[in-house]
Amino acid sequence: MKILIVSPILISSEGCIIPEITTIKETMMYTMCMGFVENGHQVTLATAYEYQPVSEETGYVCEVLFFKSNLPRVFRPSVLQLSFSFYKYLRSNHHHFDLVVMSETFTIHTWFASIVCPSKTVIWQEMAFHQRKFKKIPSKLWHRVIVPLFIRRVKCVIPRSDKARSFIGKYFKNVSVESVDHGINIETFAYSREKRRQFICTSRLVYLKNVEGIIGTFNRLIKIKGYEDCQLLLAGKGNYREFLEQLVKQLNLEEHVLFLGFLTHKDLNNKIKESLALLVNTRMDLNMVSIPEAIVSGTPIVTNMLPISSGYINREKLGIAKDNWNEFDLIDIIENNHIYVGNCINYREKLTNRYCAARIVEIFSHFYFPL
Repeated sequence: MKILIVSPILISSEGCIIPEITTIKETMMYTMCMGFVENGHQVTLATAYEYQPVSEETGYVCEVLFFKSNLPRVFRPSVLQLSFSFYKYLRSNHHHFDLVVMSETFTIHTWFASIVCPSKTVIWQEMAFHQRKFKKIPSKLWHRVIVPLFIRRVKCVIPRSDKARSFIGKYFKNVSVESVDHGINIETFAYSREKRRQFICTSRLVYLKNVEGIIGTFNRLIKIKGYEDCQLLLAGKGNYREFLEQLVKQLNLEEHVLFLGFLTHKDLNNKIKESLALLVNTRMDLNMVSIPEAIVSGTPIVTNMLPISSGYINREKLGIAKDNWNEFDLIDIIENNHIYVGNCINYREKLTNRYCAARIVEIFSHFYFPL
């Protein structure tokens, strides 16, 4: 199959500022492209010009096209890109592709695809609620007006989670009953059943990640007899690091909480696979690639219910997903770690990029939408 994968936004940004891009090879969408290629497909990835690496990057497994933005002050590339050059490209080249995969419903690119080639287009839906920009008005107008008038013509929507299916099902009829999460390149993520007495949090050290809440719960854990030796690893960087370091000092946790800074994929995998669990207590995130990365490393998850993967974490017993998790949930993870780890390793194959890419193609090929 010849497949066009369209993802205008490759990397999440703080506000409207796109971070400096040094490589796209570690992004979730490029990893998925690798899965399609490894399954024997010919792939082209289309994204916004603003995500082009600052220095020339070579060795891509697929063709990568960067399209310039129009009216960027109104249609910000980090939020909702408008690119007439992409529209022209799609009109001229859509007949060369057997499948067009759009990254989201709420993008102008998806509207273009629904006009040009709806029968060969699938939407891989991540959003599970209306975007909060301008009091949700643009998102609500889009889903209530543009979707029923135009985008409903696409072949189908494949949700990335149960939450995404519930949300988009309010506006689409042709939604797959099966969800497909982001795939992980497991060649870079080895797993281990052997664990140290440590937990790990892998995220940017910013307010939205609520790392201070994790530190507070961990502090209560090590005050319980029998758990005084546990450690907490914080892998990541951000403008909250100084605040978190002060908090650790105030709580006298310097010997228990270690700041690791930014780690390469290999070093990060080594820390994750030897940890008892990955801890998440985010204030906002929907999709967190660190969650499937931990699972394929054989490491359970303790998270609140905001991430879209919380549903299958509970369903497959890959850890604990609940709001306001506490030190007793961490004790549960410690005492029953071998069970959770075994479940993660057994589920590992279903989170590979090859498996997820194959499921998207199979759903597209067999999807029947009764009119």
